[in-house]
Amino acid sequence: MTRYATRRILELVIVFLGVTLIIYALVFALPGDPIRALGGQRPLPQSVIDALHERYHLDDPFWQQYLRYLGGLFHGDLGVDFNGRAVSDKLASRWPVTIKLALTAWVIEVVLGLGLGVLAALKKGKWADRTILLVTIAVTSIPVFVLGAMAQLVFGVKWGIFPVAGTTKGWPMAYVLPAIVIAIFGIAAVSRLTRASVIENLGADYVRTARAKGMRSRRVLWVHVMRNSLIPAVTFLAIDLGYLLGGAVIVEGLFNLPGVGNLLFTSIRAHEGVTVVGISTVLIVIFLVVNVLVDLLQGFLDPRVRHGD
Repeated sequence: MTRYATRRILELVIVFLGVTLIIYALVFALPGDPIRALGGQRPLPQSVIDALHERYHLDDPFWQQYLRYLGGLFHGDLGVDFNGRAVSDKLASRWPVTIKLALTAWVIEVVLGLGLGVLAALKKGKWADRTILLVTIAVTSIPVFVLGAMAQLVFGVKWGIFPVAGTTKGWPMAYVLPAIVIAIFGIAAVSRLTRASVIENLGADYVRTARAKGMRSRRVLWVHVMRNSLIPAVTFLAIDLGYLLGGAVIVEGLFNLPGVGNLLFTSIRAHEGVTVVGISTVLIVIFLVVNVLVDLLQGFLDPRVRHGD
């Protein structure tokens, strides 16, 4: 296990360097001058533009800018935007909103996704199974912005259960509705993965053996079947948590939530390359770390997995 973990960490470093290089190159290649964009409708004096170009090293070759960024990154510096504000400070003010939204959506995915999946598997071929399958297919076919607008109209405007937008109501009232909108797509995937896996394991030889020995059906299901059936669902849920922490740009914009996704969208529009790369770097680290943890968790859930080989 130690050898496997070391190898995965080395792979993580290589992937991290490669992905950050690609993202930095794409941001570097964006058309337009971000300094000129700061002036908006009123063009900045050329002397100011030249001074800012020199201050932020925008005229340096690409490889020099990238190496300078990596050097700062290894010292915990995500850079400074063109308004002189540290990217880490901007992220610090946005993370609480995104973390609350992501964890709320993730818990909803875990509870409803696993619960519906197990129910559908136990009721295979019956009306409950067909209903769950039909609902999950219907939900995943609706665009997220349409689903969000419908949720705002019904639960916010007409019924007044949840606030329509903003975070003034605090957690959980301001976060439950957008979290449900984000989580619905994950619920559909988790429930279908769990259903298929549970059905497969219910027909396995070890289940028939356990039942033949007189073990109670409930113990067979929750102790033996679920442990093996959780592997694909846990893998999806762990990776999806990284996606949720990245912030759903559309949902955060629709519900006016000042999270990381909203910051990423506004930074792209404003040509703030340093902010875009800084946010992307943090999200890359989250995804890579989560993937390593998922691999290690698979070995815990399924002893047949041998990471040391």
